[in-house]
Amino acid sequence: MLRPVRADRRTQPPRPGTSRGMRLPLVAAAVVAAGLTAACGPSTEPVGSAAPSAAAASPEPSATGSGTASPEPSPTATASASASASASASASASASPGSGSSPARGGSGATGAPAKASRTPSAAKPASVPGPGYDSSADAQKLIDAALRTAESEGRMVLLDFGANWCGNCKAADKVFGQPQTSALLGKSYQLVKIDIGGNSSANSALLRKYSPSGGTYTMPVLVVVTPSGTVRTDTHVTGNPSLTAEGINSFLRQWAS
Repeated sequence: MLRPVRADRRTQPPRPGTSRGMRLPLVAAAVVAAGLTAACGPSTEPVGSAAPSAAAASPEPSATGSGTASPEPSPTATASASASASASASASASASPGSGSSPARGGSGATGAPAKASRTPSAAKPASVPGPGYDSSADAQKLIDAALRTAESEGRMVLLDFGANWCGNCKAADKVFGQPQTSALLGKSYQLVKIDIGGNSSANSALLRKYSPSGGTYTMPVLVVVTPSGTVRTDTHVTGNPSLTAEGINSFLRQWAS
């Protein structure tokens, strides 16, 4: 049998006073919990928790000036920049001339091109020394002109040797010219030109009178030292021959070399 429902139970109204009184303590507890969470650090609750975070509760301050806040450099970045600057300074100090390292090689100045050597007797290749005897078929004027040009470019004197193949003194002088020390002196400081005046060459006899114009009887060999410009410095037809030995000729060559 069905029991009739009591009407007084269905129509009984809720107790609003009791419900509102219970919700107020719950809200107060949530606010206290949020304050404790903000004071102790970031929240450990999972994403979506009802508890509010301190970062969301407090808005970021607005930047002033340009409108963009400048981030403060981290200690790691500052230390890395300082280390890089120190390394660059050390490398620059090592590359400086005062540190003892060799500068790069470039250019004149920056390009490092090598300086051109001056054409002096010490820097130029020694001149060749003609062998003994005199070539009667040679063009003496051309030989003299070539010797003067070379002497001017290489800073030497020209030594004219007027002689003859049948002359005993000329043969004695040739032996000395062939000795190593005398040959070295000749090659360093002179362009030697040997001119035959023992034959019938009027052109060679005219050259002898040109460079030794005092005339008279010539005692061979006649040694004439001429500058690259063609000026006669000494003429043994006037001054007399040196001793035809290594000591005598070497002394003569050193005296008139410069």
